[in-house]
Amino acid sequence: MFLPIPLLAVIQSFLVLVDAQQPQQLVLERVLDISTANLPNPPAFRIPASTDPLFVTVALCAAHDNSTRFFLTNDSSISNPGASDVDSVNTVEIGIPAEGFGSWSTWFTDGGVLSVSKGSTVLEIQMLVSASNSTDMGFPLVGDTTSNQALVFSPPFDPPPIDSPTFPNYTLPSANLSFTPPASPPNYTLILAPTAQSNLTLLPRTACALRVAAPANAATLIPPFVAEGVWLRDSDGWRWQWLLNALSPLTNYTMFAIRTGELASSAPAYFVTKSATFNCPIVHSLSFCPSVAYATPLAPPAGVASAHTADTLPDGVADTLISIMANFTITLSTLACGRDVYSPLVTCAGCSDAYRRWLCAVSFPRCAETQSQTLTSQSSAQVPLPALQAVKSGATPRNPALPAFSSDYQALLPCLETCNAADRACPNFLGFKCPLPRFTAADSYGVGYIDNGDDGVIGHGSTGVAQDVYGNVWCNIG
Repeated sequence: MFLPIPLLAVIQSFLVLVDAQQPQQLVLERVLDISTANLPNPPAFRIPASTDPLFVTVALCAAHDNSTRFFLTNDSSISNPGASDVDSVNTVEIGIPAEGFGSWSTWFTDGGVLSVSKGSTVLEIQMLVSASNSTDMGFPLVGDTTSNQALVFSPPFDPPPIDSPTFPNYTLPSANLSFTPPASPPNYTLILAPTAQSNLTLLPRTACALRVAAPANAATLIPPFVAEGVWLRDSDGWRWQWLLNALSPLTNYTMFAIRTGELASSAPAYFVTKSATFNCPIVHSLSFCPSVAYATPLAPPAGVASAHTADTLPDGVADTLISIMANFTITLSTLACGRDVYSPLVTCAGCSDAYRRWLCAVSFPRCAETQSQTLTSQSSAQVPLPALQAVKSGATPRNPALPAFSSDYQALLPCLETCNAADRACPNFLGFKCPLPRFTAADSYGVGYIDNGDDGVIGHGSTGVAQDVYGNVWCNIG
C-alpha cells in the first residue's frame, strides 16, 4: 500500500524541518572554518558534553564592525541562544574586542550551543572548543641580532623539569647541563615582516587574519621545521628557537608567533638589525651556558656555520667554563645541602643556577652598538641609554679563555642584578660579593635599570627590565 503523494510531501517537509533544527556539532580540539555568508539554519553549533570545563573561542579573520554577535549557552532548553536569553550565568554573549577574538570557559555537563547573529558584513570565522585556553599566548623572545641575522624564540610552552634534591642525596646539576626535551612539543610558525612595509599590527591578532594578510604585507611565514630545535634557556620553560638569515641591515622588523591549533597569535615583538659594519657573530645553544643567546666578540665560525654553538667555539672556551662550574659545585657541596639550611628562601640548587647565569653573562661579553648606529625603537616613549662600554681592538677579555677580538666594539655590560641574584642565593662561606652601586659597580655592570641602584632596594629602576618587546636592550641579563 502506497501513501498518497500529498501526505509524502508533508512528511518530507517535516523531516527537513527537524534536520534544519539540529545544530552542527563542534568537535573537541578541531578548528572549524566558516563564513557568515554560509551559516547553517539555524546559525547554531552544538558544544559537546563534558564533565570538565571547556573553552569556547571565536576568532575573526579580518577587521570587523561589531555587527556580528556570538551567543553561548549551556542551558539544554535553549536551542538557538540570542540577546534575549543572556543572563550572564548560563547564557552569555562572547564579545569580540579589537584583537579579533573572544573566549568563554564554563561547564557543559549536558552540552551547549554557540549561535551566530549575522551582521551587516560578511566575515570569515574560526571556532574552537578546547580543554585549554587557545588565546593565552605571551610574546616571542628576541635573543639578539647582527646586521643580517636574528636569533628568536617562540613563547614558552612547557615548564622546565622540577628537581628538588634532598639530603643526604642532594645532587646538584652537572657543570655541562643535559635536559630531555618534550616528547611532542607544539609547533609554532613565525610571521616576520619589515615594520615599515606592513600593517600587521592593525589587523585582528588572530592566526587566520595574519596568515591571510601576510603576502600583502611583505611578511614571511617561517615554519617550525627550519628552526634550530627546542631549547630550555631559562626558568620560563622550553621554547622553539630560530636563527633567521638574509635580513637587511638597520631595519626594524615585526614578529608574531602562531601555535598550531590555537586561534590567537602571540602579541607582536619587535627588533632592529645592526649596521653593516657590525662583525660580532651570534653564540647560542651552549648546554653549559643555556641562557647565552647573543652576539659575542669572537671570530666567525669556521666552515658553513653562520653562528657559534658549542661545536664551533675556540679551543678551551667550553672546557674552561665547565671546569669553573664544576669546581664551584664541588665547593658548594661541602655544605650539607638540604640539611644545613642557610636561608628560608633559597637553596644550594638556586645558588648553582644563579651563579651559572652570572658566570656565563660575564664570561661571554655581549656586543652592541651605540644608539646613533641603530634605528629608533618601536616604543614612542623616551628610553634610557643602554649600559655600553667601548672596548679597543686586542684588549684582554674579561674571560681569559676568550681570544682577544680583532676589532673595536661596544660591550653591553651585564646587569648588576645578575650578580646580586647570585650573591643573595649563595651561602656566605663562598665569599661571593658584588660591587656596590654607589662606588664601582657602574665600571663593570649596568646599574639602575631593573633596581634603582640604592643599597637594599629591589625594583623601581629606570626601565624595570633588561630588555623589552620593542627591541630595546639596556643591560645583559645573561
